[in-house]
Amino acid sequence: MPSVKYRTVEVDALKVFYREAGAPDAPKLLLLHGFPSAGHMFRDLIPLLADRFHLIAPDLPGFGQSDMPARSQFKYTFDNIARLIDRFTEVVGFDSFALYVFDYGAPTGFRLAMWHPERIVAIISQNGNAYKEGLSDGWNPIRAYWEDPSAANRNALRTFLAPETTRWQYTQGVPDSARVSPDGMSLDNFYLARPGADEVQLDLFGDYKSNVSLYPAFQEYFRAHKPPLLAVWGKHDPFFLPAGASAFKADIPRADVRFFDTGHFALETHAEPIALAMREFLSR
Repeated sequence: MPSVKYRTVEVDALKVFYREAGAPDAPKLLLLHGFPSAGHMFRDLIPLLADRFHLIAPDLPGFGQSDMPARSQFKYTFDNIARLIDRFTEVVGFDSFALYVFDYGAPTGFRLAMWHPERIVAIISQNGNAYKEGLSDGWNPIRAYWEDPSAANRNALRTFLAPETTRWQYTQGVPDSARVSPDGMSLDNFYLARPGADEVQLDLFGDYKSNVSLYPAFQEYFRAHKPPLLAVWGKHDPFFLPAGASAFKADIPRADVRFFDTGHFALETHAEPIALAMREFLSR
């Protein structure tokens, strides 16, 4: 069993926690998590790939074990998060790498790819959306906040931060919920309960509008650079629809799109088949 190391590095005066495994001279793979999780969502995937790849999975700022600076000190936007992770890749020596993106990790990683297309050798998108047709009606309360950022609309989003909602995100669309470990959702709820974490997450709900505005730019990057792309998609995701996975083929005709009989957090139930798909895809 390959060993995983747990490290912290300072990036622009912020501490970024990350998981690392694999030989430093192996092909590099950057893993970017989503809401409301952290790098621990890759706990099952990393050991399945560490014999072949050098993997790093950072916790985004405001998530997991990374710093969560006060909102007065750090503006919680996806652009700022992406710029910090961009600097993080420089600090840890990831100059050329494949990119695994999920949920919030997608608009973070796609920004990196747009800024440095020469550094991205391949993309694996696991329910990481870049198309309007991939957004379900589950986004409607958040859309309402984009259109009218009132206190009432902001407060209405607090239900997304409730422990029962986290559990729902993990289990919705999973044929057998007994396969979903309580570990991931328990950690997520612990982090969400920290003082100030709710306001950070509400800020990011509001700023997600910037990601949708960038969808045409992401798509132009796909068309211009045609990065090798594998989509591994939980087909019962209540937030990101299968149409979002299929849409990649319009811009990258050779994209490899695969659907799995599970929900949003596909790695909770399908880490092994997703790892096999990745090994096959990246070996090309």
